Amino acid sequence: MSTNSARNLFIFGSLLCFIILVVLTIDTMGKLDQRAPEITEKINAGKKVWHKYDCIGCHTILGNGSYFAPDMTKATERKPKEYLKKFILNPRVIRPNAAMPKLGLSEKEADDLIAFLDWISKVDTNGWPPKPILASAITSKTTSYGQILFQKHDCSACHQINGVGGTAGPELTYVGRKITDAEWHIKHLKNPESAVPDSAMPNFDQLSDEELRELAEFLITLK
Repeated sequence: MSTNSARNLFIFGSLLCFIILVVLTIDTMGKLDQRAPEITEKINAGKKVWHKYDCIGCHTILGNGSYFAPDMTKATERKPKEYLKKFILNPRVIRPNAAMPKLGLSEKEADDLIAFLDWISKVDTNGWPPKPILASAITSKTTSYGQILFQKHDCSACHQINGVGGTAGPELTYVGRKITDAEWHIKHLKNPESAVPDSAMPNFDQLSDEELRELAEFLITLK
């Protein structure tokens, strides 16, 4: 290849790469606003609360932060907002052995922080972070309808069975040995606070009577 050919290849190749870069940049910038909901004053206030209490010192969000505590990018998708608020205000009311300290947030600060986390949860992150891969908590060779409901409604986000699942709620591996009454479980699922005072668990009264019964029957098999 001659010197002129090499020079022309370099010039036109560089120009082509520059044009591609400009086109991709314009395309990306045009789509950024579509990937996140509108930012309101409440969301902005919640972001300030996030920084004020140095939440990023323990948690990650959108890939940034520390790994001492759970990632919060999709927190409001995985945990009920009522639970999050109670936990933020006083973690040890929910979990006596919680590592997170009581930070002294006000009710308004807690609401603003949850609004910010809810906004973050709705940002299109192309499926990141992926949902945890949870092994099936099977107590017999046949998967029951109650177990399917347990997985469908993402109960494992808060509860562990055989070491698999979240730790926000009580561990359920032996719950069927501790509480054998299916009617108690149905009552608890419909209205948790009626069975456990000050419970942070959300109501599952949207389930049909049959679904509640099946889920309760599954829980009492956990022995």
